Amino acid sequence: MLTTNHTVQTVHKPNNRSLAFDADRIMRYGERIMGAYPELDRERWHRGVLAKLRHSHVEASDITQACIMTALELVSVEEPQWKFVAARALLTKLYKEAALHRSYKAYADRPYGDFYKLIKQLADIGIYRQELLEAYTPDQIRELGQAIDPACDELFDYIGLLTLAERYLAVDFEGRTMELPQERYMIIAMYLMHQEPEERRVELAKEAYWAMSNLYMTAATPTMANAGKKVAGQLSSCFIDTVDDSLEGIFDSNTDVARLSKMGGGIGVYLGKVRARGSDIRGHKNTSSGVIPWIRQLNNTAVSVDQLGTRKGAIAVYLDVYHKDILSFLDLKLNNGDERMRAHDIFHGVCIPDLFMEAVEKREDWHLFCPHEVKKTMGWTDGNGRPLGLEDFYDEQAGQGQFREKYAEAVANPRLSRITLPAIDIMKRILKSQLETGTPYMFYKDTANRANPNKAHGTIFCSNLCTEIMQNMSPTTIEQEELVLEDGRARIIISKIPGDFVVCNLNSIHLARAVRADVLERLVPIQVRMLDNVIDINNIEVLQAQHTNRRYRAIGLGTFGLHHLLALEGIAWESDEAVEYNDHLYERIHYLAVRASMELAKEKGAYPLFTQSEWENGRYFEQREYTTGTRPGRFVTTEQWNELAAEVKANGMRNAWLMAVAPNGSTSIIAGSTASIDPVYELLSYEEKTTYKIANPAPDLSDKTMWYYKTAFRLDQNWSIRMAGARQRHIDQGQSFNLYVRPDIRAVDFLNLHLHAWKAGLKSTYYVRSQALTVEECEACSS
Repeated sequence: MLTTNHTVQTVHKPNNRSLAFDADRIMRYGERIMGAYPELDRERWHRGVLAKLRHSHVEASDITQACIMTALELVSVEEPQWKFVAARALLTKLYKEAALHRSYKAYADRPYGDFYKLIKQLADIGIYRQELLEAYTPDQIRELGQAIDPACDELFDYIGLLTLAERYLAVDFEGRTMELPQERYMIIAMYLMHQEPEERRVELAKEAYWAMSNLYMTAATPTMANAGKKVAGQLSSCFIDTVDDSLEGIFDSNTDVARLSKMGGGIGVYLGKVRARGSDIRGHKNTSSGVIPWIRQLNNTAVSVDQLGTRKGAIAVYLDVYHKDILSFLDLKLNNGDERMRAHDIFHGVCIPDLFMEAVEKREDWHLFCPHEVKKTMGWTDGNGRPLGLEDFYDEQAGQGQFREKYAEAVANPRLSRITLPAIDIMKRILKSQLETGTPYMFYKDTANRANPNKAHGTIFCSNLCTEIMQNMSPTTIEQEELVLEDGRARIIISKIPGDFVVCNLNSIHLARAVRADVLERLVPIQVRMLDNVIDINNIEVLQAQHTNRRYRAIGLGTFGLHHLLALEGIAWESDEAVEYNDHLYERIHYLAVRASMELAKEKGAYPLFTQSEWENGRYFEQREYTTGTRPGRFVTTEQWNELAAEVKANGMRNAWLMAVAPNGSTSIIAGSTASIDPVYELLSYEEKTTYKIANPAPDLSDKTMWYYKTAFRLDQNWSIRMAGARQRHIDQGQSFNLYVRPDIRAVDFLNLHLHAWKAGLKSTYYVRSQALTVEECEACSS
């Protein structure tokens, strides 16, 4: 028996009982929570716990906290397993709290209470939605409760479980723990499946629960936090608006942004159609103030309209690199200069055609135009007579196409005012801002539009807050506004023509678990169904977003844990093997996603705009060389692709876009893996809390994996770009791809990274992360 000096005599329990302190009981508890890790020093842990108990009378919760903190203090690169021991202790705390607040007895082998009673209780007081009780019978709910597997709680490490508990688990109106981790997953599953046919509803809920509880996937933060709860939050992650070049369009867009931000959405805003500074308004010369004042207004919206009362709004604004206001736009976030021209709480991105990158490389001049003047002077129109600007064109093939032709026409027109300067000077401004602030993001418009499976129905002008969503966009315009008198009452009726207001619905595959467990064939179909159901369940306040969501039914199936997977597979990041592995793995995932969407179309019908899409005519598959036989995959044969292309043509697709790789900041932490497609930041990082730091080792860190966890700032970024380029062929939208650079990077090397990314076929790059710079993630997109 271990003997240790301590002063504790009495332990106070939550039910007003007091017990004599028993040090051996703590040791026995340690044996239980460390059972899976016999190599750990139990006596060392026990001494640490007792050393923290310095009073004669302690609360039971003090002992639990001492158990947690001692385990956390022992976490190291050599012994990362202590993070799981700390998680077991935190689980004990959650189990006890839930049992106390819900009035049931929790046992070590049965820590969960009556599931039906939980749903009834929280629905009655307005925490859960009544749909859970309306869609499922009491017997079905009890059956689903029986399917809950408490053993899955042991998959969490400490920081993952803490994040889940603090941000996502349902509490009552007094903030007390009510919901436990596996119940959160089952509630999400039930809610996402509650509109499925009655005969399959329970089976599908169980399947969705299986996918989430085993951490084979994660739902996006809005879905994780809000599904099944009676809150005013969204299930969708991000939105993108296109601002019309009118006073009404600008202010209406700001209102829409505020409404969506209030509901927890991250917002992307395209301003490339708004006239430049000094342009005319209704014939009055030099009267326009340009885009910067409107961006500052959006900045104020981001700060003043917070997200569900928890954090300021997250908004990204995009502008074309040929817009006359681009130079002041690039300086938006700098810390020097005229503060009246700054917007520090906004993120910004630049929309870049191939022609600009060519001009940078060749050190040629570049011309900046006002979009309003271009429309007025050039006289370009679409088939319906609507005026078009440069932003409405892109190059259909590399090196040739409509954009460069229209740009040349604009340059040659002497009546069109412009600013002319070397393209490299603009790029220098971009690079300077990126090193100082992490932004602007880069959006390669021609690449994105060439790969757009729905180009017959629209154009992609920009991306979203996290650069992974790329869908058709157009502004909402006011058709008419009239005063109507009826029965002596006056009404003002405003009629609008809805544009394509992009919505992104996200969830992600945990590569390190799902690939190694060989469950992708089972996993991807339930993920696609979950995402598709979000579209029907979600009630979006901005009606044009709701309309767009249901016209295209776009989803964003993503991935995280890539570096984690490569380390477990013994594949070095900087290797041809890693590039090839990315290529074949993402082709496999893409094939399964296309098949799942096609099967859903057979069951529920194709998305309304499937006709004339590249899915229907087969060009989507040809363009990626799936059906040509020129680039056969390791996991999917050309014959399989040809068969699937024929089935898609015959049955349609349920979803217009399928894949998008989001940042996965929060939810990858819950799943205990590396974020998104990023390399690990440090072998041992720290999560800062109010009074202490939590050590967080790289996942599955061991003597073997350590050699494959070369950290982000030590990696040659060209290898990361090569892997991203290999993946991009199989991702119909984009990927949140970060560049990691050192503060002393040479300008020519930094420029070459961007040129490489563009030439490798990336549609965008996200943050430039420097060791001297901290940037904020979009919470909504951290799926």
